[in-house]
Amino acid sequence: MQINELIPIIAGAAAALASAVYLAVNERGRIAEWLKFAVAYAEKLLGGKTGQIKLRAVYDMFCGKFPLIAAVLPFRVFSAWVDTALETLGDMLGGQEGGKEDSGNGDLHC
Repeated sequence: MQINELIPIIAGAAAALASAVYLAVNERGRIAEWLKFAVAYAEKLLGGKTGQIKLRAVYDMFCGKFPLIAAVLPFRVFSAWVDTALETLGDMLGGQEGGKEDSGNGDLHC
């Protein structure tokens, strides 16, 4: 393969990556709101003592809802976003459902 053939491929890949990063940054508020819904839904669906399973369920829903962003977003960043959504949700509920603290390992503690 010649370098002239690689340039359009590399340019296309770079444009796709730039678009995904741009979307992730500009859609952060919408994603944060959606994550609060997804975390609450996972809690209702799966109940307590299932932190890793709930995190996986929320991630699977996220991949379906935001596939382009999920393709470029590291899981560690996603997990941090989920922790933030949990904190916000806990604040919104006024601490009624204790135990929603970050475990430091990406577990959902709902």
